[in-house]
Amino acid sequence: MRALRSSLLISASALALSPSTADVPIRGFFPQSVRAERDLEARFKSMPDPARMRAAMQRLTARPHHVGSPYDKENADWLLAEFKSYGFDAHIETFDVLFPTPVERVVELIAPTTYKASLEESALEIDPTSRQRSEQLPPYNAYSIDGDVTGPLVFVNRGVPDDYDELARRGISVKGAIVIAKYGGSWRGIKPKVAAEHGAVGCLIYSDPRDDGYGDGDVFPAGPMRPAQGAQRGSVMDLPVYPGDPLTPGVGATKEAKRLPIAQATTLTKIPVLPISYGDAQPLLAALGGPVVPASWRGGLPITYRLGGDAAKVHLRVRSEWGTRTLYNVIARLPGTTEADQWIIRGNHHDAWVNGAEDPISGLVAELEEARALGALAKQGWRPKRTIIYAAWDGEEPGLIGSTEWVETHAKELEAHAVAYLNSDTNGRGYLGVGGSHTLEKFMNGVARDVDDPETGARVWKRRQASLVLDGSADERRDARDREDLRLDALGSGSDYSSFIDHIGVASLNLGFGGEDPGGIYHSAYDDFYWYTHFSDTSFVYGRALAQTTGIAVLRLANADVLPFGFTNLAETVRGYVKELQALRETRAEQITERNRRIDDGVFKLTSDPRHPTTALPRQKPAPQLNFAPLLNALDSLTAVSTAYEKEYGRAVDEGRTTAARQVNERLIQAERALTSSQGLRSRSWYTHLLYAPGFYTGYGVKTVPGVREAIEQGEWPDADREIARAADAILREATLVGGLVTLLRG
Repeated sequence: MRALRSSLLISASALALSPSTADVPIRGFFPQSVRAERDLEARFKSMPDPARMRAAMQRLTARPHHVGSPYDKENADWLLAEFKSYGFDAHIETFDVLFPTPVERVVELIAPTTYKASLEESALEIDPTSRQRSEQLPPYNAYSIDGDVTGPLVFVNRGVPDDYDELARRGISVKGAIVIAKYGGSWRGIKPKVAAEHGAVGCLIYSDPRDDGYGDGDVFPAGPMRPAQGAQRGSVMDLPVYPGDPLTPGVGATKEAKRLPIAQATTLTKIPVLPISYGDAQPLLAALGGPVVPASWRGGLPITYRLGGDAAKVHLRVRSEWGTRTLYNVIARLPGTTEADQWIIRGNHHDAWVNGAEDPISGLVAELEEARALGALAKQGWRPKRTIIYAAWDGEEPGLIGSTEWVETHAKELEAHAVAYLNSDTNGRGYLGVGGSHTLEKFMNGVARDVDDPETGARVWKRRQASLVLDGSADERRDARDREDLRLDALGSGSDYSSFIDHIGVASLNLGFGGEDPGGIYHSAYDDFYWYTHFSDTSFVYGRALAQTTGIAVLRLANADVLPFGFTNLAETVRGYVKELQALRETRAEQITERNRRIDDGVFKLTSDPRHPTTALPRQKPAPQLNFAPLLNALDSLTAVSTAYEKEYGRAVDEGRTTAARQVNERLIQAERALTSSQGLRSRSWYTHLLYAPGFYTGYGVKTVPGVREAIEQGEWPDADREIARAADAILREATLVGGLVTLLRG
């Protein structure tokens, strides 16, 4: 395997040593514009400085800077001054939002033995900022309701719906119980949500060392992995309903905004929840009786994992101060010239749960170097065609709040002017990862082919291709070998792109390097400058690569003669989603048939344990056939016009048709909007995009064609046909828009 990896990377390096690319076409640029753009990009790529990134990280992570902390505001003021020094027109935009901070946290085992959890992370002599205890937010879950509960403890694996089905088959109920779940398998906020739906009264979440600890390497400070006392903070806001300030859904949380009473905020949890370390989890799990868990549920602690629900009882108490805090978004603008009313927006957040070197400052320092380089080019006489906006968001960690409130406040302007949003968050060593709108897939493949990987000298595109060939799934390996473009991941939620793509339909990208530095300090007090400079991108060369990659993407979008959107990859990708939906319907039908057969035959025995009496499982209605024809017909239309558009687009660019380009650009801004619906998704109208959304029971994880997919998964068959029709309408709107562009280009 090492020989194969070396061979691939040597091959990739050889391919990178090509002749001058000065006149190699760039998507969206007239032939007469290419050389000037290449020269500009060469100057830009030489500017990002790893030493400046290191110094900026050291300054920004010097103290904890969570929402509402003094250093959060201090950092915002420093960022403002930096952007102004680069030549940007910059200001701070504030929002006042609900942000609970912990007052009381108690977890104690009260039977059959006793143990009181420490709920603290140890200060380490070798790690200076880990000792800033008085300024740190302790481990807690923001937007957990207050509560004081006692009940039997039940282990629920990852705490996702399938895990509760497994418990039901074994006759284990969580009603009136406190559940303990491992991190992973879904976003953390899903775990208390599902637990409450099944009658639990409290929830604990811990990082199991098999996934996030010594199972993957030496623990900090000897290595990069999570130590026994390390705990993962994080929000448990119900993001799949809506992100942002819980009290101002759909509108910006300005001082004048009308706010809901806290009791009416639907994104707070229904039960109290706390995160704990695996050091604190081990005595609780060791006390459990009941059946041994299924093999796939077992973790890395030196205990026998059992389901519990019997003698082990736990007391959980959570109390927070439910106050309002001010967020500080730093917004910096570089005005455009000929197409100034079209905006290219670039963002990364600046707040953190504690010191936040990896999350988020590793991405923010790259963004700063991009902005500094663009400012330097502007001082030398260059000006972008389109306006460039750089943002450093506040309040991302509690629930994407700063970016969401800004988008909600400026929604009408963004719908009229926003071309694209480019996001980053964490960054480390390894391979370029890109997710986003598939209308930008061809464009981003072109960018990735023009940036060098700092370790191998290969283009970052070739290194990513090599990683997929070596380590990808069967489908990923095939696509990496045979497909012209590497695929973009679809975006769900989990960072500041969400409000742009999910809520108002702005084409979006999320970029970052990673894959070579195992991270075991996520959302802990050990995510700091010491950890990052010892175990991650220690020389900041991948910070430089991120600045180069994202900066070139910004430059090309801002300078393009014709905006570089494409639709053939979109049509192909969505056709793949429809095949997945058809297969999902068949799988669900088979599952229902088999389940009903086992119930009818009496084979579906839940348990013979007298302590856990069985309950009858109801039969389910057979899955009906679904009519995918409207969606397939719409895709045929989109495929045909997308192919025609690609041909006419290429011809117009080659011939340098300026008049046609301006008309096309005005309409291309609306291409992503065509895939949205003002009605939004069923039961969560904040999410308007009909192709991409976070899953209702996955949180961060994306559900593609979400209305259809979740209706099938949840057996809501009448809704499935209705959602197919809605998705088909969105595809037809896109096809109509693209068809109009073809007509314009043909002139």
